[in-house]
Amino acid sequence: MIIKYHCVNISSIHPKALVEFYNEILGIPIIEPDENYDGVSMGFIEDAPVIVIWDEVKWGKSSEGKVNFVFNCDDLDRTYAELKEKITNIQPPTTAAWGGRELTFCDPDGNKILLL
Repeated sequence: MIIKYHCVNISSIHPKALVEFYNEILGIPIIEPDENYDGVSMGFIEDAPVIVIWDEVKWGKSSEGKVNFVFNCDDLDRTYAELKEKITNIQPPTTAAWGGRELTFCDPDGNKILLL
């Protein structure tokens, strides 16, 4: 049976731009690079679940819809201040119905990112 969650696959017609967004804008480390930006693994801990970005032109779509990522950050207000210099149309954090604070925006391909 299932023994481990491995990854989430994202296909993009602009995989290099998507890798650069997650790495350079959000600071997610590249664990397994690929010079063709096809099958790039990104994450925080080796042998833990990762994000893998694939070339959609070469392999086709890896999913039927957009992905919704949820990440934790150490200081939501400071993170917002840093990101608003890099991402256009990002709105300030809000208080969610469940009482926690959230910062929501999209990557260049339209995948939703939620920072807690």
